[in-house]
Amino acid sequence: MLISVDGYFEGENHDLSWHNVDEEFQKFAIAQLKEIDFILFGKTTYEMMARFWRSTHAKKIDPVTAELMTNTDKIVFSKTLRSADWEHTQIRREVDPKEIIKLKKQSGKYISIFGSSDLALSFIKHNLIDEFRILVNPLVLGRGTSLFHGIQKYLQLELVDIRTFGNGNVLLTYTAQRTYQR
Repeated sequence: MLISVDGYFEGENHDLSWHNVDEEFQKFAIAQLKEIDFILFGKTTYEMMARFWRSTHAKKIDPVTAELMTNTDKIVFSKTLRSADWEHTQIRREVDPKEIIKLKKQSGKYISIFGSSDLALSFIKHNLIDEFRILVNPLVLGRGTSLFHGIQKYLQLELVDIRTFGNGNVLLTYTAQRTYQR
């Protein structure tokens, strides 16, 4: 999840134009995508990603990422989405912790939630997230949507890695230690 220094994953009106992306980040993103077996989305993020990564523009400016995004298995969680026309996509009406645990136990690579804060909160509620990768962009938005808006319990994390990018981005990798009620 990309966030601002003040903790927003999106600016007002779902603005993402401030994301600090460059060639170094692109190489990192491609390497990360190659480590993933399943990408999980909420409806809004799924529709935005499908629209962009299936476009001629995306295929022209970043063909490797476009291909990886298209060919990686995806699950979109939505109560209203009727069909998914992006290749390798399944729809689930709700998060079923037993299904996710079964999916996590399969051999293979990682399962990743991309840009879907509400979905991440649902996974946090069920203690289904093992690792958080938070990429802090070097700017303050002042307003927007907080990454953990709506969280109902404390979430204790352990910092396991820090990576600094040349453009000022900092990737913080945490493992989830425990959750407890406020």
